[in-house]
Amino acid sequence: MDEEETSLREAADRAEEVSDTKTLDVAARFGFAVMAVLHIIIGAIAISLAFGGSGQAEPTGAIAELAASPWGPAVLWACAAGCVGLALWQLSEATLRARHLPTGERLGKTITSGFLAVAYGSIGLTFGNFALGVRSDSGDSTRDFTVALMRAPLGSAALLGLGAVIAGIGVYFEVKGLRRTFREELAHFEQQRRGRIVEAFGVVGHVAKGVALNLVGLLFIVAVVKQDPQESTGLDGSLKALRDQAYGPYLLLAIGAGFICYGIFALLRSRFGRM
Repeated sequence: MDEEETSLREAADRAEEVSDTKTLDVAARFGFAVMAVLHIIIGAIAISLAFGGSGQAEPTGAIAELAASPWGPAVLWACAAGCVGLALWQLSEATLRARHLPTGERLGKTITSGFLAVAYGSIGLTFGNFALGVRSDSGDSTRDFTVALMRAPLGSAALLGLGAVIAGIGVYFEVKGLRRTFREELAHFEQQRRGRIVEAFGVVGHVAKGVALNLVGLLFIVAVVKQDPQESTGLDGSLKALRDQAYGPYLLLAIGAGFICYGIFALLRSRFGRM
């Protein structure tokens, strides 16, 4: 058994060395830049919604905007590759690098990085589908997924768990923003006057992203409680539902501005951040 554990550990060490390559680093940084642009576009659409405009404040809506550019297909394939690279990097963070952390931190890192690996991978797949001419609506996809899961054995329990995990990751982003633990990711700006500006973008951006994830997770839970899959509408549906509430447009405006701040922070991280 000891020999088997040693072999597994050595194999994991070799895999970690392989993952620590310049190619993956460049791909992950480009992936961060892609996600930054998506957040900025989603933020702009959310602000437009707050003023009565139209659009889809979600990844598919932002990807549709990029697809409309003159270099649409080339841009979409490049973005797909960047998202896949970022997903692989997050996967290595969730598995190979998380094993070096204390037990409590390891669990948190595995959950958050694992979730982000799946999220970035799915966005990369969406980019690829758009490049092939296969368009989709993430709100419809979320509802279809909810319907299928609620019909499955123990599906409602799984959906409650998924909603709780998404909402919990939202709390993680909020705590990360308020505690400013993201500063270690951008040590490049330490002891610099610009660091305060970057820190402000980081705080506002992380909190806004966290609130948005709270809303998405909450709608999964509401869909189960009401046994109504139509309640689960993804990010776009949650923001539009928020807009229709008292003071909703002001909150939507704040979330949209926060998404733009997060996008700016992610752009800086893609260039200067620690990987």
